[in-house]
Amino acid sequence: MSGWRSQGGGAVDRGQPVSFRWAGKSYQGYAGDTLASALIANGVSIIGRSFKYHRPRGLIAAGLEEPNGIVQLEEGAVTVPNVKATQIELYEGLSAAPVNAKPSVEFDLLAINSLFKRFIPAAFYYKTFFWPSWHLFEPSIRKAAGLGTAPAERDPDRYEHRFAHVDTLIVGSGAAGLAAAEAAAALPGNERVMLVEADFEFGGGLLSAAEPIDGLAPLAWRDAALARLRAAPNMLMLDRTMAFGYYDHGLVALYERVSDHLPPAQRSGPRQRLWKVRCKRVILATGAFERPVAFSGNDLPGVMLASAAQTYARRYGALVGRRAVLCTNNDGAYDAAFALLDAGGTIAAIVDSRPAPGAAAEEARRRGIEILTGLVPVAAKGRRAVRGIEVAALDGSARRRIACDTILTSDGWNPAVHLHSQAGGSLAYDDALQAFLPRGTVQDAVSVGAAAGILETGTAIAAARAAVRGEPVEMPVQAAVGPTRRFADGDIKAQTAWLDFQNDVTVADVQLASRENFRSVEHLKRYTTLGMASDQGKTSNVAGIHVLSGLLDKPAPAIGTTKFRPPFDPVTIGAFAGRATGENLAPAAHTPSHAAQLALGAKMENYGSWLRPACFPQAGENEHQTIAREVKAVRQSAGLFDASTLGKIEVKGPDAAEFLQRIYVGGVRTLKVGQCRYGLMLSEHGIVYDDGVFARIGEDHYLVGTTSGHAAAITETLNEWLQCEWPDLRVLVENVTTAWAVMNVAGPQARAIFAAVGTDIDLSPEAFPHMQYRAGTVGGVPARVQRVSFSGELSYEIAVPWGYGAALWDALMRAGRPHRITPFGVESLMAMRIEKGFLHVGSDTDGTTYPQDLGFGAAIAKKKDDFVGRRSTMRPDGLRDDRRQLVGLEVTDGGGALETGAHVLPADATEARGTQGWVTSSIHSPTLERPIAMALVERGRDRMGEAVRVWDLGQWRAARIADPRFYDPAGERTHG
Repeated sequence: MSGWRSQGGGAVDRGQPVSFRWAGKSYQGYAGDTLASALIANGVSIIGRSFKYHRPRGLIAAGLEEPNGIVQLEEGAVTVPNVKATQIELYEGLSAAPVNAKPSVEFDLLAINSLFKRFIPAAFYYKTFFWPSWHLFEPSIRKAAGLGTAPAERDPDRYEHRFAHVDTLIVGSGAAGLAAAEAAAALPGNERVMLVEADFEFGGGLLSAAEPIDGLAPLAWRDAALARLRAAPNMLMLDRTMAFGYYDHGLVALYERVSDHLPPAQRSGPRQRLWKVRCKRVILATGAFERPVAFSGNDLPGVMLASAAQTYARRYGALVGRRAVLCTNNDGAYDAAFALLDAGGTIAAIVDSRPAPGAAAEEARRRGIEILTGLVPVAAKGRRAVRGIEVAALDGSARRRIACDTILTSDGWNPAVHLHSQAGGSLAYDDALQAFLPRGTVQDAVSVGAAAGILETGTAIAAARAAVRGEPVEMPVQAAVGPTRRFADGDIKAQTAWLDFQNDVTVADVQLASRENFRSVEHLKRYTTLGMASDQGKTSNVAGIHVLSGLLDKPAPAIGTTKFRPPFDPVTIGAFAGRATGENLAPAAHTPSHAAQLALGAKMENYGSWLRPACFPQAGENEHQTIAREVKAVRQSAGLFDASTLGKIEVKGPDAAEFLQRIYVGGVRTLKVGQCRYGLMLSEHGIVYDDGVFARIGEDHYLVGTTSGHAAAITETLNEWLQCEWPDLRVLVENVTTAWAVMNVAGPQARAIFAAVGTDIDLSPEAFPHMQYRAGTVGGVPARVQRVSFSGELSYEIAVPWGYGAALWDALMRAGRPHRITPFGVESLMAMRIEKGFLHVGSDTDGTTYPQDLGFGAAIAKKKDDFVGRRSTMRPDGLRDDRRQLVGLEVTDGGGALETGAHVLPADATEARGTQGWVTSSIHSPTLERPIAMALVERGRDRMGEAVRVWDLGQWRAARIADPRFYDPAGERTHG
C-alpha cells in the first residue's frame, strides 16, 4: 500500500494544515483528518504489529472495528494506551506511536516469533511451559504480553457522569438514524428525544456516499435533516458519543468524548463524560460492519476493507494505494472502486466470486474496469507490503496473477447487533446476506437501516420512519452475496489466512480447535482467542463461525454467536470512575466535632466511612503512650468521646415491640419505657451480624443502636423483613444516625461535668441508674440521654440535634476543665472495652460465630419466641461441643501483647498444626499494666485456667485461658 492525498475532494479543511508526530517522525495532515487518514495520506503503510507473531500490519478499516491500528497516544501523564488510530481526531502537535513493537514498528525483534509459528499455534500455552515449572517462563511471557503502556503518572484529566431520562433514544446518525430521529421528534408525546453518534461528525455512511437521496447529494440531505432536528425543541443531539451498553429497564450507557479532540494543553472541563440514560424506547441505527475475505497473506499491509478505502477517499481525500484490486461477492463493494476512480486512483480489476454480477458490474465495465467473474482471491503477494494478488476459480482452476499495491475485500455485511443482543434481543440468520440479523426483542427497542439488514438507503429511510411510527415494516428481498472460498481441513494455505488480525488467529487455528473437539462457539473463542482482541471480533467473529460451519457441516445458525457483552468498544477507566477518585472515591464523613478534634491534635484515621480520631497525641508521645494516657484519664477522672457515628434507627408503631422481638436474640416486649437493653442481631444463617444498645423511648417507640458501619445495612434489613415477610406489622423504620450528634462523657467525674453544662434531667444514681434512657434539655437544647458504657466507667451518651453537636463538645470540654477532662479516640476506647471483656462484632466474631459461642446460649434457651436466625443456631454445627468460644487470655511468659490472629494450641504442642482457635483482640492494658487478650478457643469456657501455647509466624508464646472480664468484673464502676 502506498497511500497518498488526492488533489481535491474530501471533507477535510485543506486550508488548515495540522502538524503531528508518528513514531518519532513529523508529518502533516488537515483539520478533519483522523490519525489513520493522515497516516494513509502520508504513505505510512505499516502501523502496527500483531499480538503473538509480531507480523507487520496496516490499517484494514476506517472506524471502531479497526483491529490493527492500535496506538499509544501522547506521552507522560496524558498518555492513553491502545487507542484506535481511526478514532483519533487529528489536532495540532499530536504525538502517537505504535504499540507492541520493539525497537520500532519497521524492525520488531519479536517478529522472530513468526519463524516458529508452526510450533506455537492456537492454545499452545495450554500445552507447554509445564516443565519444569510454569513459574520459570512466567516473567518473560508476562513481559511480552500486552500492547500499550499504562501511564505511570497520576491522570490529570477530569471525568464526570450525567443522567438523563428520554422518551426515545436514537443510536447512530446515518440515513436511517436521521430519518428515525425526525420521526421520533414529530411523534405526539415525545417530550425528550436524544440522538447520539460515536463519530465526531453526524452522518454515518452518508459521509462517504455518492448516491443522491430525494434528489439531493448525500451531505446536502444530511445537512437539511440536521437543521430540522436542531430546530426541534424536544431534541438533544450528541456527537462523539458512543452507546456502549444496553442494560435492563431501558438503561443505555453512553460514552462522550468531550475534549479528546483538543491538544492536552487546551482542554478544560471534563475530558470525557459517561451518561446513564433511561429510555422508554430505543432506536438502534448502529449500521453494519463489512466482512473481510480470508485468503493466504490477507494480513499484509495494503489489504483493506473496501468500505474503508471508500471512506478514506471520499471523506478524507486520502487514497490507500496507486493500483488496487477489489475482491468481492456483493454489489456494495463496487462503490469503493468508483470512489477510488473518482479520486484519481487506478482499479486494476474487480474480482467478483459471482458468475453473473448485477448492474454495478455493468457500471464498472462502462468506466473501464476489468471484471473477473467467478474468481476468488487465493494469495496476496509481497513480503512487507502488497505487490500483487493471485486469483482463481473456487475449484482452483483459472489461476491468474495481478500486479497491484492494494487489495480491497468485501465478503458482505454484518449488522451491528451488539446493543440489540445486550438488551436481550434474539438473532436470526439470513442466508442471503450470510449474516445474523436482529429479530425478537425483550425491551422496547427496534433496529433500523443496515443494523436491521436493510442495506439500500432509500428503503432504509422509509423503513426507519415506519418503525418509529409503529407501522409494520416488511424486510425487502435481499440480493444474495456470492460464494467465498472455503479451506479444506489441513490445507497449508489456511495457516496464512487470517481471521482475527490483532490476535493472530488463522483459519488453520479454527481447524485445529475443531479437530481437538472445541466446537462450541464459546469454546472456539477461548481456545483460539478469536474475537477477544480490543475490536471484540467485529471483523472476525462471523468469519470464524462460517469456517467452523463448513468444518462441521453444520449451518451457521445452529452454531450461533458468542455472547455480546458491554462495552461495545473500549471505554476508559476514568470515564467509569467519573469524579469518584482520590478522596472522592469513598468520601469520609466527619463527626460534628471534627474541627475541634483537629484543633486538639487528633490523629485521624478512616473507620469505615467515617474519619475519626484514633487518639490525641501530645508532643513527644507515640501512639501506645497516648492511648495509655487517655485510658488512665478516663479511669481516674473523665474523658470525652464523639460517638455520633454509632447507628441510630428509630422503630415506631403499634407493632414495634412485636417486630423487634422477632429481630433480637434477647427479649424486647418486657422492656419498659425509659429502659435500655443490650441486643444481638443474627443473620438468617444464625451468624452474629450486629450488636448494640436499644432503648424504649415511648410506648410504641424504640431507638435501636447499631455499630457505626452497619447503620444503613441494618435499616435496609429491617425494612426488607417488614416489606417482604411481615407486611401486616404496623411499623415504620427510619435511620436517624446523622440527625443526632452523640457525645460520650465517661469517667468518675462524668456526672459532675454533665451537670455543669446544665440540664433538667435528674442525674442522681437513684433517678438515673445504668442502662436507662431519659429525654430533656441539655444546655437549653432538646436531648436524648442514655446511661450506657463501653468503657466500663460511669458514662453518659448525650444526643442532641446534629447541628448542636460541635457546641455540645465545646460545652463539655469547658465544663470538664476543672476535672482534667481528656478527649480520647477510638483506639483508647477499644483498649478499655478489651479490659472489660466487651464484645466487638467483626473483631471478636467472624462468619462462623453463633451467639452461643459468645455466651448467649442461655438467652436463646430462655426466649420462647422465634427470632431471625434462631433455627439456624440449632443446626448440628451450632450444637457441637467443640465450638470455639470467646474467652480471655493472660500472657504468662513475661512478654508483650500477643499478635491479633495468632493461633492457640495445646500447652504440649510442638508444631504449628491443629489450631484450636485464634486471638481476636489484644493490647497491653494501660490500667492493669500487663498484656491481655480475647480469643475464640475450642471449648474455651470449660478450660478456664488452662495453659496454652500461642503461635504466630514462627514465634511461640505462653498464655493461660481466663475470664475476659479483666477489669472490674462486677461492674461496680459502671454503676457508680
